[in-house]
Amino acid sequence: MTASRFDVLLTITRDMPDPRERRGLRHPIWEVLFVALVGVLAGADGADAIEIFGIENEEWFRRRCALQHGIPSQDTFLRVLAAMDPRAFESLFRRWVDELWGERGGDHIAIDGKTLRGSFDRASGSNAIHSVSAYLTEHGLCLGQVRVEHKENEIVAIPELLDLIDIKGMTITIDAMGCQRAIAAKIIDRRGKYVLQVKDNHPTLNAQIGTYFADARRESRPLNDPAPKLTTHHETNAGHGRIEERTMTVSHDLSWIDDAAAWKGLAGIAHIERSRSDERTGKTSVESAHFIFSDEHATAADLHRYVRDHWAIENSLHWVLDMTFHEDQSRVRMGHAAKNFATLRRMALNLLRTAPNPPRHKKKLSIRQKRTVCGLNGNYRASVLRLADSPPESPAG
Repeated sequence: MTASRFDVLLTITRDMPDPRERRGLRHPIWEVLFVALVGVLAGADGADAIEIFGIENEEWFRRRCALQHGIPSQDTFLRVLAAMDPRAFESLFRRWVDELWGERGGDHIAIDGKTLRGSFDRASGSNAIHSVSAYLTEHGLCLGQVRVEHKENEIVAIPELLDLIDIKGMTITIDAMGCQRAIAAKIIDRRGKYVLQVKDNHPTLNAQIGTYFADARRESRPLNDPAPKLTTHHETNAGHGRIEERTMTVSHDLSWIDDAAAWKGLAGIAHIERSRSDERTGKTSVESAHFIFSDEHATAADLHRYVRDHWAIENSLHWVLDMTFHEDQSRVRMGHAAKNFATLRRMALNLLRTAPNPPRHKKKLSIRQKRTVCGLNGNYRASVLRLADSPPESPAG
């Protein structure tokens, strides 16, 4: 890439439509967004903290921004983020991901929903914001998100998200909420592959998959009823005082599925059984789940990896946003501010996830610890942002 990462970031933020009136405008929108992003990256969880961080690091910012009127105020950050079109900002976010990590590799995107629990407003009768995110599991990158509009659900938002990201050649995993024929068809039409969990929202399909694998496990069979051809993958992990065993069983035989043709691209069915044994109490719990998938070449090991890695979107995206960025505790709710703050957090998390470890730290630091170092060390902050060694001149206006 010939342009520096800073050039890319400036180009993208300067393309953001400014919803404010031009009269009396003191801070270009790209400066407001840049200071806000860096503030969130360095530990600020609200507009007041961003302003404080900006003031304390004004010299660092002035090396990259004109800041003719100084650091924007808390009210300016809130007004801009509340007024900005969240869809336009989300579009710029996806463009930023594609330009900075276009050659990202990997083959698995997990899709799941999350509620911003603190974004409700009883006074205005507004519900908490719910959105659906796409997460590249191998690299820990959030690729994009779509808000679930009021009185809609994830079934409506998921196809919109699939239209916005490049899923060609990728395997998409979604929990039972997304196990819908239209969503399966959308994935195939977009030249992706799917692994969808089946639960009681499709009771007949779920029962037929369960009956098939129960029959396949029968030990005694008549001569005219040979055992079906199955492939399996087994893993055992021990840690934290428990032993977990998982067995994925896969079949490409769809003869037991009455409406197989209704699921575009359907190539097979899968069953996973998980057992957890507590070494202290000796108790063992067993659970199982069913899946449908579209990749005719997928092995049991492949399916096991996709299913297991799907939960990275919960553990490495949603959990980190709540525990490290305090997303659930945020009470920002004016206008579009909550949604746009959510996009800023995901931008910051992408940067931190793919950033090198601080050079003076031998131990690999967590996202929370990297965030702390960003707040304390301007050089590391610049490296996380992938800024050029010699920042370009600040653009006019």
